[in-house]
Parts: sequence; C-alpha cells; structure tokens
Amino acid sequence: MSANGVGRVHGNGLNGAGEFYYEAVEGSQNPGGVLLSPAAFINPAQYASVLEGRFKQLQDEREAVQKKTFTKWVNSHLARVTCRVGDLYSDLRDGRNLLRLLEVLSGETLPKPTKGRMRIHCLENVDKALQFLKEQKVHLENMGSHDIVDGNHRLTLGLVWTIILRFQIQDISVETEDNKEKKSAKDALLLWCQMKTAGYPNVNVHNFTTSWRDGLAFNAIVHKHRPDLLDFESLKKCNAHYNLQNAFNLAEKELGLTKLLDPEDVNVDQPDEKSIITYVATYYHYFSKMKALAVEGKRIGKVLDHAMEAEHLVEKYESLASELLQWIEQTIVTLNDRQLANSLSGVQNQLQSFNSYRTVEKPPKFTEKGNLEVLLFTVQSKLRANNQKVYTPREGRLISDINKAWERLEKAEHERELALRTELIRQEKLEQLAARFDRKAAMRETWLSENQRLVSQDNFGLELAAVEAAVRKHEAIETDIVAYSGRVQAVDAVAAELAAEHYHDIKRIAARQHNVARLWDFLRQMVAARRERLLLNLELQKVFQDLLYLMDWMAEMKVIAHDSPGQEARGVAVYLTHPFSPSLPSKY
Repeated sequence: MSANGVGRVHGNGLNGAGEFYYEAVEGSQNPGGVLLSPAAFINPAQYASVLEGRFKQLQDEREAVQKKTFTKWVNSHLARVTCRVGDLYSDLRDGRNLLRLLEVLSGETLPKPTKGRMRIHCLENVDKALQFLKEQKVHLENMGSHDIVDGNHRLTLGLVWTIILRFQIQDISVETEDNKEKKSAKDALLLWCQMKTAGYPNVNVHNFTTSWRDGLAFNAIVHKHRPDLLDFESLKKCNAHYNLQNAFNLAEKELGLTKLLDPEDVNVDQPDEKSIITYVATYYHYFSKMKALAVEGKRIGKVLDHAMEAEHLVEKYESLASELLQWIEQTIVTLNDRQLANSLSGVQNQLQSFNSYRTVEKPPKFTEKGNLEVLLFTVQSKLRANNQKVYTPREGRLISDINKAWERLEKAEHERELALRTELIRQEKLEQLAARFDRKAAMRETWLSENQRLVSQDNFGLELAAVEAAVRKHEAIETDIVAYSGRVQAVDAVAAELAAEHYHDIKRIAARQHNVARLWDFLRQMVAARRERLLLNLELQKVFQDLLYLMDWMAEMKVIAHDSPGQEARGVAVYLTHPFSPSLPSKY
C-alpha cells in the first residue's frame, strides 16, 4: 500500500491470452488478478493510471465488506455486556469498547479504562488494549495506539482482524487419521470445511473466496450437522442468491449465529477472504461446541448412567439384604419351635422337612449371602471409579450383621436337628414299648380267655372221687391264676410308662389295659364262683356216699336180724347214736 492507502502494482506481465496481468501484494489479502488489455490505452502511463483506479475501487469495496462484517462480529460479542458499536472506526477510538471486547473474548479482567474523553485518555485506553494483546503474544507490526485513536481505517480493520485471528481462529484444529503434519489455523479451518462438505454435489471447497459464491457450501455445512433444517437436494447451483440467503437465515434463526454477511457480499466475482473466514469460523465454533456439548452430554449421561446403575444396585442390595435377614429371622423362629410331633411318623415327617430345608431351601439363601458380598463390592467399586461417595449399608444391613445372623441361624439349625433326633429316638422307643405292650396284652387276653373258658365248665363228675379230683384241679388253677397276677401287673406297668411319656396312642393302650383288667377280674370272679359250686358239689357227694353206706348197712342188718335178732338191736342203737357214720362197723 502507498501512503494514501492505495495498493501498489507488484509487477506486470502477459497471461496466456496476451492480456496484462497485475497483483496487489500489500493489504490484507490478494484482491485478485485484474485483467485489462493494454491495447485499449494510448500509452503505458494512462494504462497504469487506470489500473491504479481499478485497484482502489476493489480495495474500497473489500474494505466496506470487512467493515460491515467486523462490526457485526464485534457487536455479537459486545452484546454479552449490553454494548454495541455503530461505526467501527469511530467507536473504537476511545479504547473503552476495545477493552470490553477483549475482556469478553479472553474471559480475563483488564485494567479499568481511564476516565475522560481527551485524546490522552483515549491513547491510554487503546494502549492498555494493545499491551494486553502483546501479553497474549499477538504480533502487532507498525501499529500504535495513535493509529486507532486517529481512526485509521486500514489499521483499525487490521487490529480487529488480528483479534479475530487470536481469539476465534488461532485455536482451530482438526483431527484426521494422519496428524503428523501440523496445519495452520486457516488450513485447519479449510480442511474442516472440506471434511464437512465432502460428498455433497456441486460443492468443492478449496479456498475462502470463490468456493462460497453459490451458497451451496454454507448450506452443506448446516445440512451436515442439522439435516432436519433444510432439503439440500432441492438447492440449485445457479440460484446463488437464494442459497446464500437460505443458509444465512437458517444460521441466524435456528442456530443463533449472527448474520455477518449478506448474499450480495459473497455473490461477487472475488468475495472477501477475511470476511468469509470470520463468518465460517462462527460455524466451526458453533458446531464444535455442539459436538463438545454432545460429547459432554454423553459423558455426563454416562456418569448419570453409572450413578443410576449404582443407585439401582444400592436399592437392590438393600432389598436383597432385607429379604435375606427377614428370611433368617423367620427361619430361626421356626427352628426354635419345640412343639414337635408326638408320634414317630410325625417326627419322621418333621425330620424329612428339616432335611429338605437344609438341602433345598437353605443352599440358595447361602448363595444369596455370597452374592450380596459381591454386589456390595461391585457397588463400592463403581462409586469409587466415579469419584462418588462410597456407599456404606446402614446399621443392621452390614455384611457383618448378615454373617452374625447366619451364625445364629446355623446354631438354631444344629439345636433343631439335635431336638428332632432326640425326639425320634424317644418315639422309636415308645413305639417299641407300645409293641411290647400289645404283645403282652395279646398274650394275657388269650390266656385269660382260655382260662375263662376252662373255669366256665362244671364237669366235676358224679362220684366223690371225681369231685375230689376236680377240687384238686381247681386248686391248681387258682394257684396258676395267683401266679399270673404278676404278668397282668406287668401290662399295667407298661401302660403306665406309656402314659407317663405321653404316648400319642395312649387312649388305645388304656382301652386295651382296661380290657385285660376286666378279663382278669372276670376270671377271678368265675374261679371264686366255681370253687363255691365245686365245694357244694363235694359236700353233696359226701352225703350221697353216706346214704349209700347206710343203705348197704340196713341191707346187712336185715340179714343179721334174720339170723341174730339181739345183735340187730345193738346195731340199731349204735346207728341212732351215730347216724350216717361211715365208721359204722361193716358188720352192722
């Protein structure tokens, strides 16, 4: 640039078409090649003058676009502190807005602006801003605070562009499969654009100027990240103004991006590179932030998932621990119940149920106890991994509490088994005793029934000798019965022992004992009655015997009387003195 801000011609030459070509090298960027035919001018001086004018016109146009773009960009950030600039050149001169802008962009606290409106105050404020930029390692060549205070257009734009580079473009980087080659921020931004627009028809981003004129690249970037906002296939390359307007409006309304450019700023032969870079960078930061938020959201979601999972596991532990402890306490109560069945079959059933508890019901609960320990370890490990407070079960739900309860369960289990087996032995003995009672009772009942049948027969005989023999046999029966009383008493003793042990079928035992006692009493009564009948029969037989003797004697006396009458008289006297005497002499 010359002193008056007009670009200098770097060189000249002929292009392939034989036309004169020049390039402006000073300023922000190459404004583009300008083609003018030398044949249209009379002499080289006139031709150079025309070129100079054309160059200044292009420079002014680009400066106007940059001013508009940079002003909108500055206001988009100053809006956060409720400030704005109307004219970029004049509203930055006092340095106040410049300091506010840098504070917003950097997030740091800058020195407070000097109060006052005098030039010296303005210089101090701008100098504070420039000093801060130098501290941020921003290179400011041939620029002083007086240039900004004086409102130098070119240097003011240069300062804003430097700020944009430092705070919006410098940190741009793109991850690729091959990151060996370090790219500049501009190249990284270009690569990002190429990656996002790859595969879209009629979109070929290779620079920040002509590649954006038709608006398809802007729409492709929006569609890549938000396909719900537009139908890319409906866009036509020939309708550049519509495409640009559509992309800018969507970005402003749906994404909240400040509309830094208008379609007419881009839909030109050579769009301003700085303006497009500035605007495209806002897309990059927005979508990068959206991606970061998505990643952060996933991370937070993952943390929340872990937290919810841990919370679910804690609830599961609490529930399973409560259920297990409740089962243990209920089982202990059941095991401590000593109301055992009062029969061998009942105790056998209880022992079978107990064995079923030990082999079927208890093992899964033991597995649950082990799983609870693993579950608690898992919960605590997950919480530690997530840097969360480690969960500790409340009192009564600790693993140690569960282990103590399990020990009490096993003690109750052992005592239950001991009680059942002791009762089983007792019931087996009672059954054996009851069987012995039944055998004894059956033998007594048989013996008593046979003897009742025996003593019920009164076949004493018709002669005295037979009756006397029956008396002797009866006495033998009585002797046997007296001796048998001990055996009857043995039945009573066994029944009494069964009653003392609360034998379950004691009613049957008592009924049979009563039957034996009844048969015994009845037998004794029958024997006594038979003795009376037998003794009476004996006396009767004796009388019959005496009568027979008398009859024999009288017959004999008749014979004697016939032969010796005196002797007969003496025999009668003897008889009268001793009637029915068996000792009566046979001769009488």
